[in-house]
Amino acid sequence: MKILLVYPQYPDTFWSFKHALRIISKKAAYPPLGLLTVAAMLPNEWEKKLVDMNVIPLTDADLRWADYVFISAMVVQADSVKEVIARGNRLGAKIVAGGPLFSIGYEEFEGVEHFVLGEAEVTLPLFLADLAQGRAQHMYASNERPDITKTPIPEWSLINMKKYSSMNAQYSRGCPFNCEFCDIIILNGHKPRTKTKAQLLAELDALYSQGWRNTVFIVDDNFIGNKKKLKAEILPAIIKWRQERKYPFSLLTEASINLADDEELMQLMVKTGFNKVFIGIETPNEESLAECNKLQNKNRDLVASVKKIQNHGLEVMGGFIVGFDNDPLSIFKSQINFIQKSGIVTAMVGLLNAPRGTRLYQRLKQENRLLMGFTGDNTDCSINFIPKMDYETLINGYKHILNVIYSPKPYYERVKIFLKEYKPREKGWGKIEFNHFKGLVKSMWILGVKEKGRRYYWKLFTSTLLRHPRSFPLLITFTVSGFHFRKVVEKYISTPIKETFKTPGN
Repeated sequence: MKILLVYPQYPDTFWSFKHALRIISKKAAYPPLGLLTVAAMLPNEWEKKLVDMNVIPLTDADLRWADYVFISAMVVQADSVKEVIARGNRLGAKIVAGGPLFSIGYEEFEGVEHFVLGEAEVTLPLFLADLAQGRAQHMYASNERPDITKTPIPEWSLINMKKYSSMNAQYSRGCPFNCEFCDIIILNGHKPRTKTKAQLLAELDALYSQGWRNTVFIVDDNFIGNKKKLKAEILPAIIKWRQERKYPFSLLTEASINLADDEELMQLMVKTGFNKVFIGIETPNEESLAECNKLQNKNRDLVASVKKIQNHGLEVMGGFIVGFDNDPLSIFKSQINFIQKSGIVTAMVGLLNAPRGTRLYQRLKQENRLLMGFTGDNTDCSINFIPKMDYETLINGYKHILNVIYSPKPYYERVKIFLKEYKPREKGWGKIEFNHFKGLVKSMWILGVKEKGRRYYWKLFTSTLLRHPRSFPLLITFTVSGFHFRKVVEKYISTPIKETFKTPGN
């Protein structure tokens, strides 16, 4: 058979890095790891082609070529998904859909021949077996949590790695916590499941053998969900692997704030090559943390925890939320003060939303507060429930946070605070490419000549060269990322409030 795997387009969001990628001549931040893994589960004798629409266009010829078109996507890609399905239907393509978007809300999509929902290790073999016998069903779904030690290595040969700024890999699925607004435990379960040491090293080897020499994102929901195994087996093995290959990758991942409580784990992660970690801070308001069951963040000095992690050589990228029922009117000022004081440069502040199936969704449904629509982009000023705070006050306050923290002066001030405390490791910066020099020149022209705030840019540029010369590559990354964030914020701030409001629905 001929199988076309399609990854739909992302809109211009906080995490798309669209404006930053243009400066460094890349097309997308990360490849579609899920589809690459599914491709490896298909029969070897089948012809396979992958079209990541964030990198290359999807042509009618692609759709006509395929016997089946496999689509996987996140919620934020829903609009592009519907366009792909409509195009496929017009050209007679048979659509097979799976992944997070469909596993939570498949009912919203027409024109799909087969839904393969849940985790592919369980449902895909059932579909393939029935397909071979000519009796494939419309729906395959399961809540079973598979043993991911059987998951194959992604089929990296299907993509052009040069188009991406980072590669990715998965070590575990699931999260031990139970935050009310989070759909991770719906998709991947409450108990972390992990791959074997040999399996993870084989995946790193696959990237290495393809010539990759840059950042690798370990995409786990919570990388430190099983600390004991990490410290005893996984991290020591990666340390040895990297040493033998002269430190080819730098690593980043996602974790919970209790990482700050484990000195040994932080030291091991830095030695392993991790230099960034995304952490859900959410809010400095204790009542709101209790409301959403973010118990791991309660009763601690969050700023001190962040600084401790950054002092160990791990940049903290923070997730923040406003719109909780217990948020006071002072929350907007509190969030700004926290972000500035903590030195979290990459601070993603979003409005609270209720993904389908979460405990928050169920609670709001019982309270008759749900609204139509969930874009999946919690930074676009949309909200899918009736908040306790006055709606216009909430949206205006949210826009104020974004406008302040990503204006050049406060943004560059956070970079200064971070660089004073950050203690980077000595090795593992990755391969220097021509695109890096090209990006440096382009960023200096755009940020130092064309953009507003260029005075603050050059001040930071000069002080970093004099005081933190080893962190200069990181400075360039921050300034380019900040340019992207400002462009996204400008778009959202200019959106009239009346256009973001969703009408009540069932």
